Amino acid sequence: MKLRRLLPLLLLAGLAGTLAGLFVARMLTQRTVALQGGTALPGPRALEPFLLTDTAGRPFTNEALRGHPTLLYFGFTSCPDVCPATLAKLRDLQRQSSAAGLQVLFVTVDPEHDTPAVLGQYLAGFSRDFIGLRAAPAALAPLLRNLDAFAGRKDLPGGQHSFDHSATLYLLDSRGRLAVVFTPPFTAALLAADLRTLAAGAGL
Repeated sequence: MKLRRLLPLLLLAGLAGTLAGLFVARMLTQRTVALQGGTALPGPRALEPFLLTDTAGRPFTNEALRGHPTLLYFGFTSCPDVCPATLAKLRDLQRQSSAAGLQVLFVTVDPEHDTPAVLGQYLAGFSRDFIGLRAAPAALAPLLRNLDAFAGRKDLPGGQHSFDHSATLYLLDSRGRLAVVFTPPFTAALLAADLRTLAAGAGL
């Protein structure tokens, strides 16, 4: 009698173990896209709701990310070297066919200085297609947290200030989900090659 009662439990335990094994095997063998300059996430990660404004004062939310891939970069207009160098690479990338339909966002981490006018004029020196975005620190915090990015102000002598911030490029897919992270050093050629790989293999 005891054996009869135990038999269904043993069968259920065996079935559960088999299903768990199949799930783990699927996760371990899931094909990931091999990129030259970036790291693709095992699966795209949705972003929490955020609210920024563009240089025309219009709201920019998660919905504005839908329908096309997006490269997002955090920086500030008075950055002496890394930011302008990165924007120049993104300008060169935009001129290549593999970047067709790609949206480029520059999100300032210095909204106190980077007014809509300052931000718009700065980005126009690289590409009029770049979208400049800003928000108060409290409103920007959720997006930074979502992307595992950081930005910290440094006060300098003479009342000046600078920022330490992530130099990472974040690729969002056409559903507004984080798909790939590009860490420096990167070039327009490497970014273009990875975009071609993604378009051919996984899609964006």
